[in-house]
Amino acid sequence: MALTNRYEGFVGWRYLFRRRRSRPVLLLTLGFGLASIVLPALFLLVRWPAGSVLPTAFAVLTVPSLILFTTFLLLNFFSVFTTISMTGVLCGVAALTVVVSVTSGFQEEFQQKVLGVNAHVLVLKYGLDFSEYRDVMKKAERVPHVQAVAPFVFNEMMIAHGPALSGVLVKGIVPGVSTKVLDIGEHMVEGSVASLQRGPKGDGGPPAILIGSELAKKLKAKVGDKVRVVSPLGSLDPSLWQAGDRTPKMREFRVGGIFYSGFDEYDRRLVYIDLPEAQAFLEGGDVVTGVEMRIDDIYKSGQVARAVDEALSGSPYRVLDWRELNRNLFTALRLQKFLLGILLTLIVVVAAFGIVATLTMLVIDKTREIAILKSLGMRSAGVARVFQTAGMTIGALGTLAGIALGLAICFLVSRYGYRLDPRVYLIDRLPVKVHPDEIGLTAAVTLAICFLATLYPSLRAAALSPVEGLRYE
Repeated sequence: MALTNRYEGFVGWRYLFRRRRSRPVLLLTLGFGLASIVLPALFLLVRWPAGSVLPTAFAVLTVPSLILFTTFLLLNFFSVFTTISMTGVLCGVAALTVVVSVTSGFQEEFQQKVLGVNAHVLVLKYGLDFSEYRDVMKKAERVPHVQAVAPFVFNEMMIAHGPALSGVLVKGIVPGVSTKVLDIGEHMVEGSVASLQRGPKGDGGPPAILIGSELAKKLKAKVGDKVRVVSPLGSLDPSLWQAGDRTPKMREFRVGGIFYSGFDEYDRRLVYIDLPEAQAFLEGGDVVTGVEMRIDDIYKSGQVARAVDEALSGSPYRVLDWRELNRNLFTALRLQKFLLGILLTLIVVVAAFGIVATLTMLVIDKTREIAILKSLGMRSAGVARVFQTAGMTIGALGTLAGIALGLAICFLVSRYGYRLDPRVYLIDRLPVKVHPDEIGLTAAVTLAICFLATLYPSLRAAALSPVEGLRYE
């Protein structure tokens, strides 16, 4: 039985190979192979002047050169129809690999940016009288997996520097504690978070404020400049929101640092000040907007949020994790990834029809040989396995070549650092993240489609009668 299976595999392989070598095909293979080496080398190794379009040109030309090199390399060993079928599978798998890696990169980049500026779990309170936050912090610290807890004040205000004006979200934090919950320190490009702790200078100067890099560009402000923060409602105490008390309040701050989170919305609108300064500015007393915490495993945020909620006995507190806070964003990203994966899988399905056509032509061409094999005693199942072997060889080699090409493109895109408009995409570079499990799933789905594509030609070959195959011989 093992010998029979090996013979069937040998026959299937033999049907695919090219009988004669072609010198022009060999020369084209060498030419595109050289281009596939030289173009990436020029793109990766040469230091190009700023603003040069040559790196982009080399990066763009590398992809078709790799595809053509692979195609002509296969054409040296396999027949034309076989090579065309393999190239179809190759292109489909490569496209699917790149798109899945880019969408995964978007998911992880957004997650990293969001969690770098926001906490993993938040505790909010219905109403504006969250004055018992210290007791809430003590209870939250005792919950398993919680690493750090910090209070914060959050309010919408306006900031001005000279004639420039912008709406901002002012967040009051405790510098020594909040840096354990948030990644503010890692995002600083000028100044430091510690500048918030100094408060007013000895000469009575204004307190410090941290602003985003995009906001700094808009205001044309730099570290050490003075800016004005305006609170339209003037007070956090709802009892003071009377007709005569709604006059805006203004206070002067000194830019103590500039941060860059890589998330355009935060870099344009978010600013940090010291928590006591925020409380004094809002005249609401010793109250906060909420309590935020960092946990040791972000994927246990739901479990930790439920544990914190039980520790606080529920109402009037509301506990949210990062997934719930950003549900719309991450749901949209997951849906986009799923739909793109489905649509690009159709490319593989189209390539599978190429396998069907190739094997069908092969069955027609090998009718006489099939009849001879069956006359010599090969069973119909054995004939079917011959063509299944041929079809799966096309699918397997096309899949391997496609994954290799897709990974090469992902590497080039990652090294190139394709820039995006952050006002549209929220991030400034095209992210790429390759997950082995997703690559494995892509390969498995492709091979399953290729296997289904071999069924009809294989069954047709198996049903062929020896008498019909040798009738005109």
